[in-house]
Amino acid sequence: MTEDGSIFQRIDELVDEERTLRSKLADREITAEEEHSRLKHLESELDRCWDLLRQRRAKREFGEDPTTAEPRPADVVNKYLN
Repeated sequence: MTEDGSIFQRIDELVDEERTLRSKLADREITAEEEHSRLKHLESELDRCWDLLRQRRAKREFGEDPTTAEPRPADVVNKYLN
């Protein structure tokens, strides 16, 4: 993901998948456990995307190259407080 647009596109894909999961649960196509497990993964991936965007914006703000920002591991991002 080298451009903000591709990161936003990935965010949109993850949000769409989240909506699909909730719909499948409502239609009883999946169990609550299946939904919960997949949602946990989606939330982690969303956090990583938003973190990458924040890194890129900070680099731009301070005159650095935003393409040098790297996605951080989920276990690092998930430790951040909101």
